[in-house]
Amino acid sequence: MSGRWSARLAELGIALPDLVPPLAAYVPATQVGDLVYTSGQLPIAAGELVARGKVAENAEGLVHLDDAVAAARQCALNALAAVHALVGIDTVIRIVKVTGFVASAPGFSNQAAVLNGASLLLGEIFGDAGRHVRSAVGVAELPLGAPVEVELTVQVG
Repeated sequence: MSGRWSARLAELGIALPDLVPPLAAYVPATQVGDLVYTSGQLPIAAGELVARGKVAENAEGLVHLDDAVAAARQCALNALAAVHALVGIDTVIRIVKVTGFVASAPGFSNQAAVLNGASLLLGEIFGDAGRHVRSAVGVAELPLGAPVEVELTVQVG
């Protein structure tokens, strides 16, 4: 990595993780024209989920909001690793869209705050090029019991 975004990652002390291998029959990312679409990425680090369960504000035995925000950040890093593996991080022109799914405990409606973990990281790395549109959706369950899943649409050139 030697370019604008690689230098920014180094400046921030952020290392892209290794590409998380697909859990089923799909590819981590694909390119159509000047857009790269990532598959939904779970909060996996060093081969393990960083958190497991449904997200709640302050409930015993569930994933606390702060931990879910950190998990969303890890998801975004994994999505960037998928982009990097396909086309190289320095080809990124801008982040177009973030779509996030939050495994939500009954009554939890703060999905947008969870997805800020991904959005703020992208802004930190890419500045104005990291500003994006976003969807944050509450769901009953996610693969492997993950609390959050994030996918990106990225313009490259």
